[in-house]
Amino acid sequence: MCRWLAYSGSPILLENLLYRPVHSLIDQSLHARMGVETTNGDGFGTGWYMPDKDSPAVVRDIGPAWSDRNLREIAGHVVSPLFFAHIRASTGTAVQQTNCHPFRYGRWMWMHNGAINGFPLLRRDLALAVRPDLFPYLEGSTDSEMMFYLALTFGLEDDPRGAVARMAGLVERTGHEHGVERPMQMTVAVTDGVRLWSFRYSTQRTSRSLFYSTRVETLKSLHPDVAFLRDIADDARLIVSEPLGDLPGAWNEVPESSYGVVQPEGDEMHTFAPE
Repeated sequence: MCRWLAYSGSPILLENLLYRPVHSLIDQSLHARMGVETTNGDGFGTGWYMPDKDSPAVVRDIGPAWSDRNLREIAGHVVSPLFFAHIRASTGTAVQQTNCHPFRYGRWMWMHNGAINGFPLLRRDLALAVRPDLFPYLEGSTDSEMMFYLALTFGLEDDPRGAVARMAGLVERTGHEHGVERPMQMTVAVTDGVRLWSFRYSTQRTSRSLFYSTRVETLKSLHPDVAFLRDIADDARLIVSEPLGDLPGAWNEVPESSYGVVQPEGDEMHTFAPE
């Protein structure tokens, strides 16, 4: 599968989270502990928001993240209050730039870990459900990008929770029509640059791992001698496929069949079900 990281909070240098933690996302590209595959070397991507820009910057490539000098250069110079980072392990689609996450449409970014089981059987029916004006923007061949454009079709820009629920419901119904017993496996992150939504769901209710960080002020009080925490602002929020280290109390598992929202007016978590 894949590994991903989403950050929201005070502006931070990308390398502080991509490279510096003990079990950083770059380390996970070679030594993932909780994924289906240990190595995630089929491409990578990162996207970030800057003030006064209408859309996020996105950089993607097909090589492994652990050896990419351009990614290392970018991470050491880009500061952002909200960014996505993703390392890919292909589930069967081609290793090409247009299949690397995150995917972007306008102000929105999307990344995914998991799979639509039986996707080659379902692909035509799902593609026909994409809104005609959105269809030309589909560039790659992954189930992940298809999920994004289905969610946009179902109103992601106005109702993210509802749009993802309707997307998941369509995938499950279509899968069952084609004899696929357990069509959906997903952890998803999606953002408009202000709010950040994350979803953990699978048809079989045994979804891929997903964690959120404990509030930084709590961690600083628990671990006053940890130098790494001194560089992290109290409003920092992280959502990750697997923890970036073993610091006690730092990580909390996202409950099965749930979604969370990181937002200025206060974080929320709710149950999730397809519609």
